[in-house]
Amino acid sequence: MKKPDLKRIRPRRAASSAAVTRPGRPRRARAAAAPGHETPYHHGALRDALLEAAERVLERDGLPGLTLRAVAREAGVSHAAPTHHFGDLTGLLSELAAIGYRRFNTAMGAARAAATLPMEKGLASAKAYVRYARAHPGMYGLMFRTERLDMTRPSLREAADASFAGFAGGIGADRHEQISTEALTLAQAGLLTHAWSLVHGFTTLLLDGRLIKILQRLPEGTDPETLLVAMLMSTLGPPPGTGSA
Repeated sequence: MKKPDLKRIRPRRAASSAAVTRPGRPRRARAAAAPGHETPYHHGALRDALLEAAERVLERDGLPGLTLRAVAREAGVSHAAPTHHFGDLTGLLSELAAIGYRRFNTAMGAARAAATLPMEKGLASAKAYVRYARAHPGMYGLMFRTERLDMTRPSLREAADASFAGFAGGIGADRHEQISTEALTLAQAGLLTHAWSLVHGFTTLLLDGRLIKILQRLPEGTDPETLLVAMLMSTLGPPPGTGSA
C-alpha cells in the first residue's frame, strides 16, 4: 500500500483564542468607542456621562463653546442624546448649574465645620467660596448666569435654595441669630446682602484679573486669599487703639 504524502496534509489551524468564549464569562464591552461610533452606555449612566462631558467642555471652552453637539461629541454619543435627556441647551445648563450649587454648598459647609470660633467659621466659608470659584471658574460663572438657566427647574431651584439657606444659616449662626430665608427682616436682608456683595464682588474682580495690580503692589508672596481676609477684616473697623482720639 502506498503511504500517504504527509507534506500535503495540512493540519487544521487552532481556533483563535480571541474567538473562544468561556461559559459564564461574556466579553466585556469596550471602555471607549472608536471615533465616529457611539459609546455603549446604560440609560442611567448616559445622563451622568453627558453632564460630566458638559462640565469638561464648559471649563475648557467656556460657556460660548458649550453646545449640545459639543457635549455629544465630547461624550462620544449621537447628537440626539443630549436632547433626549435634557430637552434643550437650557435644560442641560440648568442641570449642570444644579450640580455646581450642590458642590458649592458642600464646600462652604465643610469649611465652616472645620473651624472653631465664629469669626474663623465666617472667614473659612469666604475662603471656600473663592477657592471653589478659582478651581471651577466655568461652573461658577454658569451658576450666576440666570438668563441662560431655567430657575423653575426643580433640581436647580432646590440646589440654589439650599445653597442660599446654608449661606444665611452660617451668617445667622455667627451672630447667634436664627435667619429664615422664607421671611427676612430688612436688617437681616441688609446683612446677607453686605456679606454676599463683599465676597462675590471680590471673587468677580479676581477672576476677571482686576486685582492683579493691587496684588503686584503687595509684599512678595501675598496671595489672593490673604487679600480676601484683609478686606473682610477691614469691615470690622480699625483694631483697638488705632482710631482717632
